[in-house]
Amino acid sequence: MTKAISIHNLDHYFGQGSLRKQVLFNLNLEVSAGEMIILTGPSGSGKTTLLTLVGGLRSAQFGSLQVLGQEVCHASAKQLVQVRRRNGYIFQAHNLHGSLTALQNVKMGLELHQHIELQQMQTRSAQMLEQVGLTNHLHHYPDQLSGGQKQRVAIARALVSYPQIVLADEPTAALDSQSGRDVVNLMQKLAKEQGCTILMVTHDNRILDVADRILYMEDGKLVNASQVMVKI
Repeated sequence: MTKAISIHNLDHYFGQGSLRKQVLFNLNLEVSAGEMIILTGPSGSGKTTLLTLVGGLRSAQFGSLQVLGQEVCHASAKQLVQVRRRNGYIFQAHNLHGSLTALQNVKMGLELHQHIELQQMQTRSAQMLEQVGLTNHLHHYPDQLSGGQKQRVAIARALVSYPQIVLADEPTAALDSQSGRDVVNLMQKLAKEQGCTILMVTHDNRILDVADRILYMEDGKLVNASQVMVKI
């Protein structure tokens, strides 16, 4: 099966000189295309750092990190932009622009893709909002939406470009139990339909059952990452 993410002997550090601190230690991980992986573990264990490296939000330093066949370790700024264009991002804070409608927020997910015409952007954005159940909220602003609805807009924005990888950092943390379950089920459904890979960081034990695999991080290390399921 094709590998979406391939990590070998990955180390990462923050800071310089006497303040330099290692935060990731000799990580090794293979994620197949189409898998839904949940990454869990204590706060400060390195989960979000790993997510940002996979997403090309910062350059990996030591070892090898290949995303969709492209090496990210020591990647240039231009190469990192290319990595980011193939990913969709969903975060705990929905990060919607308050001055833009739901439709305009979703359309922003397409504006890096210069080959897509404006009318096509509008159409795809409206269709994606329809898929997440917000047909009647296209022209609502974020302050007119509930927490669950805002996160649905964020999901639509992440998926509207048909990314090959979706990266989600605590997407249910600010939601109640039912809204969190709805959001994750929606992510899983849409991602499977689009054939993309999901890597999700979460502390939410209520949603672990949706994963193909659960990986546990502690002190910057993957614990029992070779197992199909880690008991938490």
